Amino acid sequence: MDATTVLAEISGNIATVGYGLAAIGPAIGVGIVVGKTIEGVARQPELAGRLQVLMYIGIAFTEALAFIGIATYFIFTN
Repeated sequence: MDATTVLAEISGNIATVGYGLAAIGPAIGVGIVVGKTIEGVARQPELAGRLQVLMYIGIAFTEALAFIGIATYFIFTN
């Protein structure tokens, strides 16, 4: 095996691990957002509709971080 080939394989694997690590943060963030929404609905059930909308907005912003991570993976592997 050529040293260049080995280096290319290693850098591709490192990028994959990097994306996996980048996905951990948004996963934790989504869990916190949903958990806090459930707590809010338990305290004030009449606000369930408004809290649900805010929860979806929070999830969207949190998941944007995961999309940035996967975009970075594709940018730096090519």
